[in-house]
Amino acid sequence: MPNILSRVGWGLSTGLGLGLAPFAPATVASLAAVLIYRFSPLEEDSAGLFLLCGLGFLAGIWACQTLITDQDHDPSRAVWDEFIGLWVTCLFLPKTLPWLAAAFVLFRVLDILKPWPIRRFERLPGGLGIMADDLAAGAVGAVGLNLVYRLFF
Repeated sequence: MPNILSRVGWGLSTGLGLGLAPFAPATVASLAAVLIYRFSPLEEDSAGLFLLCGLGFLAGIWACQTLITDQDHDPSRAVWDEFIGLWVTCLFLPKTLPWLAAAFVLFRVLDILKPWPIRRFERLPGGLGIMADDLAAGAVGAVGLNLVYRLFF
């Protein structure tokens, strides 16, 4: 019988089971993340959102590590990285439907295509590699969208 820590690790890393979605679990988790953020009391520039992203990233390294096997170094059911990446993408953007939709789409594109330098982070070992490429995609997305927002809106 699994102990409580392994259950917590599984629950966090799979996004409470969203990673078991039969089709596009990372996209399902990203959609859940944007909805959770939209309806949360956190503001786009609040210390709470930064704390959530930072502590969530660190917890995700551990949690995602619990799913890694010798046969699968980046299990598709590990989707906590999508939550953190999406929330990082939303930093400093208005919490409105158009900006949240743009954050969702841009994050998914960056996470799927993994342009340089994002793909390099995937090579890091264990749970760090699972989490780091999505953190990088989120950071690139946040910079890009914030440039558009600050320059044109």
